[in-house]
Amino acid sequence: MRKTGLFMAGGSLCLSMALLFMGCASKDANSNAGTSKNPVEEGCSGEGVVSYFCDRIEGKSALWTDSSPMALDDVAAMRKKVWQKWVEANEKCNEEKFIDFAALGDRSGKWKLPEALEPDAVMPYYWGYKGDEPDGGYPLYLYIHGSGNRDREWSNGLKLCKSFDDAPSAYFIPQIPNVGDYYRWYQKAKQFAWEKMLRLAFVTGKINPNKVYFFGISEGGYGSQRLASFYADYLAGAGPMAGGEPLKNAPVTNCRNIAFSLRTGAEDNGFYRNTLTGYVKEAFDAMAEANPGSFVHWIELVPGMGHSIDYDKTTPWLKTKVRDPYPKRVMWENFEMDGVYRKGFYNLYVTERSCNAPYRTYYDMRIEENVINVAVYEVKYNTRETDPNWGIEMTFDCIYVPATEGKFTLFLSPELVDLSKEVTLCVNGMEKFKGMVATDVKHLINSCAAFFDPERLYPAAIEVDLAVK
Repeated sequence: MRKTGLFMAGGSLCLSMALLFMGCASKDANSNAGTSKNPVEEGCSGEGVVSYFCDRIEGKSALWTDSSPMALDDVAAMRKKVWQKWVEANEKCNEEKFIDFAALGDRSGKWKLPEALEPDAVMPYYWGYKGDEPDGGYPLYLYIHGSGNRDREWSNGLKLCKSFDDAPSAYFIPQIPNVGDYYRWYQKAKQFAWEKMLRLAFVTGKINPNKVYFFGISEGGYGSQRLASFYADYLAGAGPMAGGEPLKNAPVTNCRNIAFSLRTGAEDNGFYRNTLTGYVKEAFDAMAEANPGSFVHWIELVPGMGHSIDYDKTTPWLKTKVRDPYPKRVMWENFEMDGVYRKGFYNLYVTERSCNAPYRTYYDMRIEENVINVAVYEVKYNTRETDPNWGIEMTFDCIYVPATEGKFTLFLSPELVDLSKEVTLCVNGMEKFKGMVATDVKHLINSCAAFFDPERLYPAAIEVDLAVK
């Protein structure tokens, strides 16, 4: 099978779960009905969970395997318990934290990024707020600047962000650590910074996790377009400006569940920014038409303007958008960015990639009541058009072939399916699971460590091996 196209993403806490954080006892089965009050597996202390979380923050990847079954009625309470242990781990671990959260621009901080990812990379940043904290926490904006003199760009970025009509809001405004070949916001050291920023922002308790927005201008426009597709599962919206990336670098499919804005001058022909912005608009328009209600976008070639446009319009449009952390349709092209692939996206988590370069893996998940269908393809891009001046690959044909190997975990929650009833999972047309899905504290722990997102702590999971018939 082959496809081609232009583009191609409340109840009481039972004793067994309380003991997860207070002490140890012997393991016993516990049904989802919630009638049994059995203790969890011996050895699962609260301090052990904190230590495990610290290991994950420091880069260790082993999963938590101790099983602690829980009742459905206890999911909400256990989510709070697990998240509190995650907060404790973040406070305990030895790393550079945020500077104090104060009025935006009052002071700046800096992080040393890992030497193995980029040599001598120190990232100065502003971290602060505008306006009074709203109910639910501040919306968070990441603003990334253009490729001029980095001191001037950073300073101008702060002035712009303070002036934008988006208060109440919180901002993280970094300065690029190095120039030359490292003046790219999507590179792996910067990925480390964005994930650290999100992780630390969420544990402050001052940020609304469903109102996170990435945007930037020029080089920051290129970067925020890539980041929007790479990190869409964390975002309510993204707003690159004066940019325009080839679609291979920022697959449109991944932006199905976010709001996406891209505004470029109609006369901005440097590096084909206007042409590429036009291609992005065509792709979003087509996806929105084929998927009514999804792919919300505002893509505009601003008449008569070159590389400079009115930057004041983007955040007022973004600030009204809110993330749905539990979409029942997910389209994810797991593309590499500076050699790095994401391990997870929304409720999907990859335990073994299905293919190697030049192929990518594409997942399409649909949930209808308690029936889940996931299509998994290997994707190869064939370049259709290359510009003669810079060698920029402009348009592509894509070949989709059903994947026959690889492993992934499908995390589940009461927001996605009714866990009191049977669940059916089909992958590439083949039934992979049918039955009751057990709820277990280990899934809350593993999803917390994987996504570091207070809205994505999943109490259930199904493991899938594509090679097993």
